Amino acid sequence: MSGWLLGRAQPLMAAAITIIVVVLAGDLPFYLKVSILLQQALGVVLGLGLAMTFIARPAFGKSRDKVPVYDIIFAILSLVGGAYVAVRYPVMSGEFFFRQTETFLVGLVLIPLVVEALRRTAGLGLVGILGFFLAYGLFADLVPGQLEGRAQSLPNLFSYLGVDLNAMFGLPLVIITSVVAIFIFLGQLLLHTGGSEWFTELAIATTGRSRGGSAKISVVASGLFGSISGSAVSNVASTGVITIPLMRHAGYSGINAGAIEAVASTGGQFMPPIMGAAAFLMSEILEIPYTDIVVAALVPAMLYYFAVFIMVDRVAAKDKVGQVDEELPMMGSVLLQGGHFLLPFVMLIYALFWLWAEPQRAAMYAAVIVVLLGFVRSYKGQRMSLAKLIGSFGGAGLVLVELVFVVIGAGWVMFILNTTGLGEGFTLFLLKQAGDSLLLLLLIAAFASIILGMGMPTSAVYLLLAAMIAPAIAEAGVSPLSAHMFILYFGMMSMITPPVALCAFTAASLTREDPMRTAMRSMMFAWVAYIIPFLFAYSPTLLLQGEWQATMIDVATACVGVYFISTAFVGYATKEMNPAMRVLLAALGLGAMLPAMLASWVVFANVACIVIGVLYLFQNAAAARKAIAGAAD
Repeated sequence: MSGWLLGRAQPLMAAAITIIVVVLAGDLPFYLKVSILLQQALGVVLGLGLAMTFIARPAFGKSRDKVPVYDIIFAILSLVGGAYVAVRYPVMSGEFFFRQTETFLVGLVLIPLVVEALRRTAGLGLVGILGFFLAYGLFADLVPGQLEGRAQSLPNLFSYLGVDLNAMFGLPLVIITSVVAIFIFLGQLLLHTGGSEWFTELAIATTGRSRGGSAKISVVASGLFGSISGSAVSNVASTGVITIPLMRHAGYSGINAGAIEAVASTGGQFMPPIMGAAAFLMSEILEIPYTDIVVAALVPAMLYYFAVFIMVDRVAAKDKVGQVDEELPMMGSVLLQGGHFLLPFVMLIYALFWLWAEPQRAAMYAAVIVVLLGFVRSYKGQRMSLAKLIGSFGGAGLVLVELVFVVIGAGWVMFILNTTGLGEGFTLFLLKQAGDSLLLLLLIAAFASIILGMGMPTSAVYLLLAAMIAPAIAEAGVSPLSAHMFILYFGMMSMITPPVALCAFTAASLTREDPMRTAMRSMMFAWVAYIIPFLFAYSPTLLLQGEWQATMIDVATACVGVYFISTAFVGYATKEMNPAMRVLLAALGLGAMLPAMLASWVVFANVACIVIGVLYLFQNAAAARKAIAGAAD
């Protein structure tokens, strides 16, 4: 029995989930003239996801070879509960106030199952946060002061959480299953046809021959794959096993190798065109096109990876790390062998920006191209087959299920914040603490975003911060898009910021170095992500919002500033820098990065800082050449 459940039933349920979301993304019910509510399909997805979780995930430990009786019972309850929602949802939602006993019983069955599945997949941290908000929903009226809220009775709370369109089956679950799932499926198709391997080869061919090429390979490969994977931690675990040994072999220290991988993988969550799941959620919450989110993210992502590139290059120069000392593929050969993998992304961008297709529709077009090309072309002997296609469906379902429980939990939190009034209360609380100072408010919001985001997956981090922190920033006069990009950046920085730096700690487990030292070094490599959000909060030009002249100036000066500060952090330009000059160059970099819209004098400050900084770098280079000439004599 256990062998059949683990070996056959679980993969089949995973594949069935993906098939359902592909059908929804393709609007097949509409074309077939079948009348079905989206929540009915989501009920089936939820039931299957819960069942396969209880089959595959033990209550304790990491693996199992036998399914205990209680988990079989949980799986059956899950399937029955999901099927019941699929059949009865139109009646329960349409006659909600007349069927509170029925909706309460549905919530009484499904909510504990979801919480337990969340514990098994995401850990106790997220469950603890969820438990706090559930308790607040029941006892909000007993909280003193400004955070007092409207409490709900237990039957009402369970009824709403289990059935309401703004809770269990609300916006977060809808976006994940109808939009993000197709991108996950696209990633699985690329994985099964050799696409992910080809991107690594492309990174090697592009950067492997340069100074510090091994680290630059990590930055490019992890950034590209991180954008598709949707999980910074899993990206470190998957790409890090290749990139970290490569960096160590080339001469990078274990601390630097782990930090570079953690930072590169984390940055993939806000790198266009896919940006994990956050961009799709942001688009729906702000009610703006997905393409606007992608455009706004371009410059901050470029500055982030530019800073990392400069720093790994300077570390390589300082530590005498050369290029990769093994035979590297030629760019022409790489493009000839796997250039067809670029076509799905060309189609994705074309569909998004020229056809103005919905994101899920654009991803479907790209997925179809991957499948067709996979059958007619091979990459290093890897070709699409029926077995691999089925495996892609199953793999996507497995990845999706873990996201499903996370976003359901986030949806519950958002519902409680809205119904109790805690969201509004917390906004007023933050504004009161900051007074009239926007800078103080942003500092408080940044700190709160990092703290609230610790130990949480990307999508849950963003949804929680979008409900609790972003409204306060927007209320202070910052544009809604800037506010949401601000909390996204600092929420993601929780992945590398102590004390709970999951990405850095995962990388440290691969390097066998001290986790806290790895996290601190990660913060250094990712310094720009702690600064840029403040700049675009004051001036949205770095989000490509505003007049093109001011935007061009701010982007150009920001690039120079990033170069200065990154060099100062490492302490090496053409030669070693003394501490005083490092501080000076960093200060000049900050001056260069100031947006021109802040004040009329800022442009002059930008120019002065850039000129002084360039003169110093020329002087540093001249001193280096003189030292080399003296050594030669």
